[in-house]
Amino acid sequence: MNLSALERRHVNPVPESAGHGTSWRQGPFWFLGNFHPLTVAIAFLGPAVGLSGLWTSVAGVGGILFGAIFMAAHAPQGPSLGLPQMVQSRAQFGYRGVTVPLFATTFTFVGFNVIIVVVLKQGLHQILGWGATPVALGASAVATLLAIYGHDVIHRIVVAIFWISLPLWLVLTFGVVSGRAHGHGPLVGGFNLAGFFAMFAVAASYNITYAPCVSDYTRYLARDTARRPLVAAVFAGAAGAPIWLIPLGAWMATRLGVTDALTGIYLSGNATLPHLGVALVVVSAAALVATMSISAYSAMLSVLTVVDGLRKVRDGARVRVVTVVAIALTWFVVAEVLTNATTVLNNALLFMLYLLAPWTSINLVDFYWVRRGRYVVADLTEPGGIYGNVGVRALAAYALGLALEVPFVSLNHLYQSPGATWLAGVDVSWMVGLVVAGASYWLLARHTDVEGELRRAARSRVHAVVDA
Repeated sequence: MNLSALERRHVNPVPESAGHGTSWRQGPFWFLGNFHPLTVAIAFLGPAVGLSGLWTSVAGVGGILFGAIFMAAHAPQGPSLGLPQMVQSRAQFGYRGVTVPLFATTFTFVGFNVIIVVVLKQGLHQILGWGATPVALGASAVATLLAIYGHDVIHRIVVAIFWISLPLWLVLTFGVVSGRAHGHGPLVGGFNLAGFFAMFAVAASYNITYAPCVSDYTRYLARDTARRPLVAAVFAGAAGAPIWLIPLGAWMATRLGVTDALTGIYLSGNATLPHLGVALVVVSAAALVATMSISAYSAMLSVLTVVDGLRKVRDGARVRVVTVVAIALTWFVVAEVLTNATTVLNNALLFMLYLLAPWTSINLVDFYWVRRGRYVVADLTEPGGIYGNVGVRALAAYALGLALEVPFVSLNHLYQSPGATWLAGVDVSWMVGLVVAGASYWLLARHTDVEGELRRAARSRVHAVVDA
């Protein structure tokens, strides 16, 4: 990679002349985003809360499909507007008001990288004997470099790792199905409603937490990109990998009794074919680092969107380098403190879901039912535009959604709300937040004069030209 490949565009819109790429490539891109040990690890929650391998798989696959619907629905916003996901959200929350959900998205992206670093340093130390801190440093450095190079380089690396990983995972799956991977223990049996809903929620969160960055990776597509094939490609990729790996994770947890995803992959791989486990660990590590770069890139865009709300951010390499490095130092320091990646992953995914479920419903309601894709890009990228500094309706709906989640929260063994106790431990809080925030925003914003917004924006453009 040379410096000429470094992307210099950040929160500013992608011009139509720069459009490139195809919808179908979004499929393998988002497939690889979930095609790694973290996806295997979320299946370990099921047996931990009393579910059999079968019920873990059913709940996990159901949650993945549900979450992928919301995630994929954001994909057309990228080519339609040419903007990062959270810049588009200024239409609902306001030019500076969007800072509120941006705290949630930045926490999510950094949190994912913290968890990935913990998984890598523990797994590679136990399996290959590599030093934990050097692994954390190396993974963070590579992910940082890829995020600095940006959109096109990340796409190329991710798709390349997808094609390298695919045949190895196919062989491992054959080993599991055929019995060559060994293992013993029941796959059917245990079921409880609270555990089922906990597994469903964690799996749904796994894709919903990608929602704030989907447009970051579709915004370079041509403006006339058809919506349905794009949504289908993102949905198939984001759902396909977990549908494959969650049952494998459930098998590893129940038949091998492992509590670490990389260890399970290593043991079952080597039992299937000599050295397959080592090869899978290496490509899995590469996939995790590539996924870190996806989160790092979107975290950078989130941070710069906040900064841009206070002081205009200009395109260029310097601001990108400084921001990504600062974010990387944050996740590295936090990851050095944490130890149990699986427990942290499940709790973090639930907490991320609480924060992001209300946001995704507000954003999608606005895009599909209130403004129906009709936005003035210039007013999303400059202060003083038609969307205002603070979107009171969206912020009120978001606050209401969060507030009504609290009485129903059941965060594993950390906190049990009165509502969750009444429901025998079943956590429906995020569903409450999703429905309440979306519905209340629609009620508050359904009479928005979109045509009037477009006319005011057009008049302001004319006055700007005349005044100049």
